[in-house]
Amino acid sequence: MPIKAKATVADYRKLPEGAKYQLIDGEIIEMPSHTLKHQLIAVSLVRQIGNIVFEKQNGTVLILPMDVFLSEENVVQPDLLFVRNERADRLQPDGVHGPPDMVIEILSPYTGYYDMKKKFQVYEKSGVQEYFIVDPEDLQVVGYRNSGGKFHEFHRESGRLASEVLGGEILFA
Repeated sequence: MPIKAKATVADYRKLPEGAKYQLIDGEIIEMPSHTLKHQLIAVSLVRQIGNIVFEKQNGTVLILPMDVFLSEENVVQPDLLFVRNERADRLQPDGVHGPPDMVIEILSPYTGYYDMKKKFQVYEKSGVQEYFIVDPEDLQVVGYRNSGGKFHEFHRESGRLASEVLGGEILFA
């Protein structure tokens, strides 16, 4: 029986523009639309993060859908991401090439497994400096910081996200 080859960035680029797909460990995965609660949390986060970035002029904040090319077998679309000014060269017309400095994923019933397992490992391995996972049910925020190529939990709080990379904190309800 032939072994199925893993998909690559070349395969990913053949998908229809605007379609909600991600390439995780060589597997093309279709993602459904998000819930209203998910969207409201994302809007609150991007508004507050945008205010911090505007005030500090320290980088760029982007939201889904934005392709983030991490390797030949990993193209993800985080809910929110932040790239510091000193890595602005990663921002290209077709997406972000290389790991963002900070990534935020908001859990949903369909994406939770990927956010907490598969994408966690991809973000860790690719060198994302801070990774936050937000549970929309209880607004629990868990933050991980990358040290020596491994994520270590450094933040766990409901309704509050504090980022060293971003240089600020966000409160939401």
